[in-house]
Amino acid sequence: MGLDLQEGRRIPRKQVWGWALYDWATQPFNSVILTFVFTALYLTSDSFLDPAVAALGEGDPAYERGLADLASGLGWAITIAGLLIALLAPVLGQRADVTGRRKLWLGGATIALVACMFALFFVQGTPAYFVLGVALIAAGTVFSEIAGVNYNAMLVQVSTPKTVGRVSGLGWGLGYIGGIVALVLVVVANSFDWWGMPTENGLAYRVIGVGCAIWTLVFAWPIFAWVPEAPPAAHRDKVGFFRSYGVLVRDIVALWHRSRATFWFLLASAVYRDGLAGVFAFGAVIAAVAFRFTPNEVMIFGIVANLVAGLSTILAGRFDDRFGARAVILFSLAGLVIAGTVVFLLHDGGKIVFWIFGLVLCLFVGPAQAASRAFLARVTPAGRESEIFGLYATTGRAASFLSPLLWAALIGVFGATYWGILGIVIILAAGFVLMLFVRDPRHAGVRAAG
Repeated sequence: MGLDLQEGRRIPRKQVWGWALYDWATQPFNSVILTFVFTALYLTSDSFLDPAVAALGEGDPAYERGLADLASGLGWAITIAGLLIALLAPVLGQRADVTGRRKLWLGGATIALVACMFALFFVQGTPAYFVLGVALIAAGTVFSEIAGVNYNAMLVQVSTPKTVGRVSGLGWGLGYIGGIVALVLVVVANSFDWWGMPTENGLAYRVIGVGCAIWTLVFAWPIFAWVPEAPPAAHRDKVGFFRSYGVLVRDIVALWHRSRATFWFLLASAVYRDGLAGVFAFGAVIAAVAFRFTPNEVMIFGIVANLVAGLSTILAGRFDDRFGARAVILFSLAGLVIAGTVVFLLHDGGKIVFWIFGLVLCLFVGPAQAASRAFLARVTPAGRESEIFGLYATTGRAASFLSPLLWAALIGVFGATYWGILGIVIILAAGFVLMLFVRDPRHAGVRAAG
């Protein structure tokens, strides 16, 4: 395994922090744009309803159906993005391994992500701009995932078998804390009425998109300056783009024969990670639409949620190194299923229900994500890190239609946004069951490739 080659090596602290800060740099796209502010408070708000429907106000069936349709449209856009990621991620990762250009691919995808965030400035608050808004969100999701493939692969370069859990948890934890700082800045600006800036036509939210883009530019540079480039993969030939798919098929067959734990984990994690993605994609929409949180309440909840998630993720990294990633994943998934079920069943209980059990959800999301990344790092053959993490993205996206589909379908059938919660819980529960059949990499008898 690639991580085995790091055994006994002392990793400079500067490299570890340079790598981990990338999570901090890109987190505003996830926390501010995807989860708590832009999509939840703006893109799925009545700003994008027909003015006649918007004038009906809360409680009117047509108004509620209109908001549900916006949430459903967002779900379909994310589904399309997932299909693109599934097609591109492993092949681009494979090419990064062969050429030894992970940082180049990471840089290109990061620049494209920044461009999408800048372009959100042009999404005006009228129905005609809804398609542009969801298209930019979908495109940003694609570029974020492509960047994440190479970023996650670099985890093997900045950790050892004894520290991979802690380093992975540090990255996720810094990401959540970065989300806190970004959300605090938004709350402060909103509290001061944006210092007199006109806010009609969604201008405040559009400026937030620009601010997130600048944040990423400012904080992403350490990974490029401090973490060395990986060498090209040994004994792997360069091939054309379309021939790469043939190589990919052969590599997957070889993975089945030589690294069985990796193969099964990719399949099992695909399901539960889609449930985790659903929590992030639709959590704030649930808060705003189903539990009637005000914009400030949504952002304050986001701040507290990121704090809870960040601290629990950093702590869980140490449990990962001690008890194994599989144990952390199973414990976290069980907590998510229980908390999500309570939120669904008690949806009429008011905001206090979401404050308590929504934060419980956040307590377990980060540890599950960080432990999953560490698990895969432990079972990835040397020289194939970007390709395997590309497959990690692909298998996840191959199942990525599940949460958005159940979200959109259940809302469509029952006509109320809170039914989407049940769809996410079902996916998380299915992932928990599948993970029971995946063996711990420390005891799986994994055979190295070759």
